[in-house]
Amino acid sequence: MPNVIPFSQALRERTWSGHGESEGAGFMTDLMNGKGCKDDYISLVAQHYFIYEAIESAAERMKNDSTAAPFISSKLTRLPAISEDLRFLIGDDWLEEIEPLLTTARYVKRINEVGATWSGGFIAHHYTRYLGDLSGGQVIRTLMQRQFGFETNGVGFYLFSDIANPREFKETYRAQLDAVNWSDDERERVIDEVDVAYRFNTELFIDLAAAKAAAAA
Repeated sequence: MPNVIPFSQALRERTWSGHGESEGAGFMTDLMNGKGCKDDYISLVAQHYFIYEAIESAAERMKNDSTAAPFISSKLTRLPAISEDLRFLIGDDWLEEIEPLLTTARYVKRINEVGATWSGGFIAHHYTRYLGDLSGGQVIRTLMQRQFGFETNGVGFYLFSDIANPREFKETYRAQLDAVNWSDDERERVIDEVDVAYRFNTELFIDLAAAKAAAAA
């Protein structure tokens, strides 16, 4: 029996609670509400470096996969922008100054696993990160600019200069999700993997809060 609603809609609706939990994690809530400090933001950007290094390495491996390839676009590439943000925020030796937190290491391991063997799992993580960056990420950018006086340096990660119309880009992406000829079982697996990605993000915020507390002790 065919799906009553498009897969992209089902995916969004069925993972929304996990998305909300991730957005509402205390560390991120404080940062968004002006209760966090610049060092908190830098800590978040540093973890993004490891996550996007994994995703974009997986994209390179998946670029010839017929299912994954339509989702992979150089317009989404974030690693160079993150690197420049960290150079601005920390200095030229930024790579020597950062390390993945425990949750980040687990998150990266999962991306590497699915990104090597399972196009649906890769797309699940790709969708979770990049569509989030094109949506709520733009709110984060505006708030960080306002709080810390950034112009473009420091928030380049959130600036998609090659995407003229983010809404149109997201609509195309969702149409591509709907067009994939996945079985019902495979669609369930992809939805479950999006939930996994959201859980990693929530746990990362918990890790960041714990690291901050430990540093202040």
